[in-house]
Amino acid sequence: MGYPVRRMRRLRRTSALRRLVAETRLDVADLVAPLFVREGLAEPRPIATLPGVVQHSRASLVAEARRLVSLGIPALVLFGVPEHKDPAGSGASDPDGVVEVAVRDLRDAFGDDVVLVPDLCLDEYTDHGHCGLIGRRGEVDNDATLERYAEVALAQAAAGADLVAPSGMMDGQVGAIRAALDSAGHDDVGILAYGAKYASALYGPFRDAVDVEIAGGGDRRSYQQDPANGRESLAELRLDVEEGADIVMVKPAVTSLDVIAEARRELDVPVAAYQVSGEYAMICAAAERGMLDRDAVVLETLGAIRRAGADIILTYFAREVAEILGGERATEA
Repeated sequence: MGYPVRRMRRLRRTSALRRLVAETRLDVADLVAPLFVREGLAEPRPIATLPGVVQHSRASLVAEARRLVSLGIPALVLFGVPEHKDPAGSGASDPDGVVEVAVRDLRDAFGDDVVLVPDLCLDEYTDHGHCGLIGRRGEVDNDATLERYAEVALAQAAAGADLVAPSGMMDGQVGAIRAALDSAGHDDVGILAYGAKYASALYGPFRDAVDVEIAGGGDRRSYQQDPANGRESLAELRLDVEEGADIVMVKPAVTSLDVIAEARRELDVPVAAYQVSGEYAMICAAAERGMLDRDAVVLETLGAIRRAGADIILTYFAREVAEILGGERATEA
């Protein structure tokens, strides 16, 4: 008599069994909400290519943050849209700049009940749309940009940031920022480093959200990573950890699940992943046309990002997912 065949589907028979043996669980505490705040707005302004997402006024930003915090979302990433832009991105390090003011507003409103993470880059603030300063030959000047990043980090730390999030992919950016923060007595401010950020075609709606257009129809392929490369990402992530990153980020998320998995296996710091604007917009567009079940696809994609190894997920679906998960818990109770 042979051994009985193992029936893999025994543990899939009911929803209770499936919950019992689930290997990956998505929790509200895993989610970070990206928010946009625009200088000079009296009312929130919808973003056409990001349905349901807006550029916030100061007041509406605090109101939205209140909803998110009440749902249990632990952290917010803030992107600023200034009224005026210049070649140096001066608004990024202005103590009274749009993000610095927003951080102070939120800190005053919530104290330490939410983690505040301003994006640390220049592209939202430069008139040429690049993430760094432009050199004499028209290239992005890496080393000169590091000095600006240090200045921005200090302004954000002084405003009350818990973490700063350098996203420009300049060589040495984490080390330069860590040294500047420590020298100024901000050694308790952490760094969430965009360590593996690809030059992706999925960022279009984000650029609409921050009113960024790269001068002359250019691109960022000379400093963001080639989507064809995986080993390079691990090298970048290792360097960021060596330079002092407290958390590392992989972006985009769904097209980089292999990188997330390798990062989780190799590194001892938390790994974040960004479900970017294009990923969000595609799901919204397909759901609007009746091509798929929006809630099911949102949960499946975020579950896949967690399964790959991400500890933290930035997603424009954060509030929606928090409401879904809260409803599920209420039903079970």
